[in-house]
Amino acid sequence: MAVTLAEEIMLLSLDDESGAAKERQSAAWAVAGGILLDLVLAGRVSVDDGRVRVTDATPTEVPLLDERLRQLTVWCGKKSRAPKVTEWLTKDHGKAVKATVESLRERGLVREEQHRVLGLFPVTRYPEADGSVERELRARLSAVVLDGPTHHARTTGLLALIHGAKLHRLAFPDVPRKEIAPRLEELTAGEWAAEGVRRAIRDMQAAMVAVTAATVMTVTS
Repeated sequence: MAVTLAEEIMLLSLDDESGAAKERQSAAWAVAGGILLDLVLAGRVSVDDGRVRVTDATPTEVPLLDERLRQLTVWCGKKSRAPKVTEWLTKDHGKAVKATVESLRERGLVREEQHRVLGLFPVTRYPEADGSVERELRARLSAVVLDGPTHHARTTGLLALIHGAKLHRLAFPDVPRKEIAPRLEELTAGEWAAEGVRRAIRDMQAAMVAVTAATVMTVTS
């Protein structure tokens, strides 16, 4: 079974040795956005004009995607009109992260470890168990950035999510952001997918910027 976009983003976020999540908040929005994008690519969901719609509730046979699709279908059904993407990302990002990490654990890509901070507070970490998938992922992303644009919608979509959530350091830790950000902007701006998919990406990028800004304001106010 292929690794999902959300799982790829989570692998980039989790520290291989400690299992701690890096850039936790931004990665969470991107994980939830990755699930949405996979559902868009699978023809189950559309994202247009900043709003999300379930167009086909048929299961994809990918458990991680199907559970989010089920919950999204129920949630959208309670709304009088198609809800905003920002509403769904805000509602679901925490649950999406938990479901994604559990999926990685079930696949044997990470292992679960329990720790106590100061001997009191329980903390769960997910260090690497099998690094082959992440190594292939990083090699693929580097090849795209170094060798030229890709016509593979899924890989370019992943780069768009990384760029939109400003996760440049997670995906490209050895390249300064001022160098990698313009390159990702260039790669994700072209005619790399059907118009509906590109609209969905643009709307999700805008949504991630909005929810991240709102989170920063809440924390600093």
